[in-house]
Amino acid sequence: MGVPSLIVLLPLLGSLFSAIVKKDRFSQLVTTVGIGISAMLSWYLFLTFSENYHLNILPIFSLEAIKANWAISIDMLSATMLIVVTTVSLVVHIYSIGYMKNAIPRFFSYLSLFTFCMIVLVVSDNFVQLFFGWEGVGLCSYLLIGFWFKKYSANNAALKAFIVNRIGDFFLLLGIFLVYYTFDSLEFTEIFSKITYYSKFNLICVLLFIGCIGKSAQLGLHIWLPDAMEGPTPASALIHAATMVTAGVFLIARCSPLFELSDIARALVVIIGTLTAFFAATVATTQNDIKKIIAYSTCSQLGYMFIACGISAYHAAIFHLMTHAFFKALLFLCAGNVIHAMDHEQNIHKMGNCWNKMPCTYTFMWIGCLALSGIFPFAGFYSKDLIIEHTYDVNKFAFIVSLIVALLTAFYSWRLILLAFHNKERTSYNVHDVPKIMLIPLIILALGSFLSGIWGIDILNITSDAFWKASLVMQEKHLQTSHFIAFLPTLMSVSGILCAYLVYHFKLINQKFPIKFLQNKWYFDEIYEFIIIVPVKFLSNLLLKYDIKVIDFLGPNGIAGLVNMCSKSSVKLQTGYIFDYVFVMLVMLIIASLYIVGIK
Repeated sequence: MGVPSLIVLLPLLGSLFSAIVKKDRFSQLVTTVGIGISAMLSWYLFLTFSENYHLNILPIFSLEAIKANWAISIDMLSATMLIVVTTVSLVVHIYSIGYMKNAIPRFFSYLSLFTFCMIVLVVSDNFVQLFFGWEGVGLCSYLLIGFWFKKYSANNAALKAFIVNRIGDFFLLLGIFLVYYTFDSLEFTEIFSKITYYSKFNLICVLLFIGCIGKSAQLGLHIWLPDAMEGPTPASALIHAATMVTAGVFLIARCSPLFELSDIARALVVIIGTLTAFFAATVATTQNDIKKIIAYSTCSQLGYMFIACGISAYHAAIFHLMTHAFFKALLFLCAGNVIHAMDHEQNIHKMGNCWNKMPCTYTFMWIGCLALSGIFPFAGFYSKDLIIEHTYDVNKFAFIVSLIVALLTAFYSWRLILLAFHNKERTSYNVHDVPKIMLIPLIILALGSFLSGIWGIDILNITSDAFWKASLVMQEKHLQTSHFIAFLPTLMSVSGILCAYLVYHFKLINQKFPIKFLQNKWYFDEIYEFIIIVPVKFLSNLLLKYDIKVIDFLGPNGIAGLVNMCSKSSVKLQTGYIFDYVFVMLVMLIIASLYIVGIK
């Protein structure tokens, strides 16, 4: 069994053993070791990568018209995704050993299964296997979001995430059907080799992108993401940093040869990505739940990645996906430490005055926020600013909005730090730092948040075609922005930090700054309630009445009543007198004779 096969299978085996044995320590050990080995092998594969790897394992189905295989196909794009998925999953597993107290085997089994499904998705060589992994991460997110299944809000949040994603998945499935109708194949290599023979891919790419909107929580189908915070914090970190929400960005990068032939689809990607980045950043500035602030931050940063895909800077999107995985997981796990230390309190206005009692967590939160804000030399400075610089050359509207989002990002990041750690009005908790087992993963993520940007640009040369080895489309143009344009994102980020200090530390501005419109998340839930849920409930109640009065009367109840009536009527013929039976036979004989005479 080769290295790629072990990378794929070990998380699945860990998940199965944990679910079957159901012993706390065993589940922690077997899943964490399995993911750890998978992560080390992923790094080995990445660092020694020289040529593409492909292995057909077994057929999914083999028909005369269509064939699809379970396969492990690894190019540079897949190898990069593998180190992101397995590394973040490993630190989340280690962190969960200290964080989770109850239902450990079930939780660790779900985490490893989640990782397995994402790995299956990124190593697929065809749309069928990709769709299996796609649905698999959707199922696992449902299980993890609703992990505390006795909690009503957790069940609702899990259902909401599952149903909203089904909408996007329906369009993705239509896109896959249309791909097969167009190319007579579902294998990526065969499809991409045939694209020169076709000229119109707009509908295919738009359908695929709508699927990505649902999975990556872009504007319109984003409403499930903040509710997903009902799940345990380690699960939130895994969902937001390396698995489910990144699948949409990966799919567009994987299908970049198709998207390059559809100007309409790429324009739509830019518009949705830009609006999502701005929307989510504005909402994050007013949220009070520490996890929801970080969740909306994820939504906003994914908007940046889609902007990059829309302007054909796919390499910049994947680069930001990689760096974002480190600092977003770091922020979520730091938030988990704060929640753990404050008796599961998540409202930042009820926190504060704890920075000196949690020095390690406080330091790591600073590193995560600096990376998220794009301050030199942290990771976001290299990846996020690279996207913004690309927008300057291609789309000025996206460039301006990206700069505004950079300011808002820094603002809500430091709002979180100032209120969660420095709010002196709140001192009601016996705050203490967390066990070492919950700090070790933060060290790994902090190193990634600090070094991954420098490593990607200066060592890997991640912006070059030589690095990606034709695994995605690379534009030949080079950035020619001035030093002032290149400095603007940093200037906006520093301005956002200063604004946060003015509002929340020095209190020079009225702190009633948040407005109701932003606090209520632009009223998307209320609009959907009015447009979709209320009419559906009304129609359902109306049909229920007709179902009882009309459908049931004419359908099941009517048929049953008719049979009953016929049965009671036919019983009357069974008198037991022979002359009655002879009379009936005589009548039937006369009718038959008349019928025969009539035919002749």
